Amino acid sequence: MTAQKSVLQLSVHEEKIRKKAWATVSRFSGVTSIAMDDKTGKMTVVGEVDVPKLVKKLRKICTADIVSVEIVKPPEKKEEKPKQPEVIVNPITYWNNQYQYQYHPASYASSYYPPCGYSRVVVEEPRPCVIM
Repeated sequence: MTAQKSVLQLSVHEEKIRKKAWATVSRFSGVTSIAMDDKTGKMTVVGEVDVPKLVKKLRKICTADIVSVEIVKPPEKKEEKPKQPEVIVNPITYWNNQYQYQYHPASYASSYYPPCGYSRVVVEEPRPCVIM
């Protein structure tokens, strides 16, 4: 069964009847969302619901009629093209002296050499990572 958007006309005059109708619709399996306009008495139910059974249940509480039933199309997903990484040609020098000692707690040996390579790749993601 596909998702449907059904509009029902209810004759709701009291708050107590409105709450009972709301509770009855919300107990049905497959209901995705419920909206009700109190001025016009129209209730919109979205989901995979058997509408005639729903109206039969609601008629025990108040007068209920089917106004319209439409099939809801799922939103189309746009295919995203993978982003090309940005390449920066000129290196950024982090050291004042190329033979300066750089301490890294995970390294066991000290490094006295400048970083290799003269370009870096920057990829914009939620957590960007710089590869040197």
